[in-house]
Amino acid sequence: MIWYGLLVAAVAAERVAELVVAHRNERWTTARGATEAGQGHYPAMVALHTGLLIACPTEVWLADRPFVPALAWPMLAVLAGAQALRWWCIHTLGPRWNTRVIVVPGLPLVTGGPYRWRWLRHPNYVAVVAEGVALPLVHTAWATAAAFTALNAALLTVRIRCENQALATATVPASA
Repeated sequence: MIWYGLLVAAVAAERVAELVVAHRNERWTTARGATEAGQGHYPAMVALHTGLLIACPTEVWLADRPFVPALAWPMLAVLAGAQALRWWCIHTLGPRWNTRVIVVPGLPLVTGGPYRWRWLRHPNYVAVVAEGVALPLVHTAWATAAAFTALNAALLTVRIRCENQALATATVPASA
């Protein structure tokens, strides 16, 4: 169980690193006239993701969940892949990436890296979904995985709609 707590702590530390990057990027975008959308759903997103990090070890401890290697190792691989995809997204978007929906008017849509696939408009959210399933299941916290997945689906419905609207009104076509 100690190693699982350390894994969850490492994911939490990664989240703190994301917030540092997001804060830096917010200054960059604000200096270029950025506008923010979706402020109403942001606190729910923060609460949900914080809840995931708390619920994972809590469920394992309180429900005495077993470590099942046949499940744990594949889920650890999915978790690592999710982290790699997330940081690829962050790197590709550069100073335009943020945990908030902040868009600089007049910039073209990013079409490189994981954003080059037209059928996958929001690869960062694929990473979020994968992480939300994999992190709990590394140590069979299936109730946390199910609850996070359901709540995250509802939140992402709102978030993606908000982000698509913000991007549609503030960006120019990539070919312009």
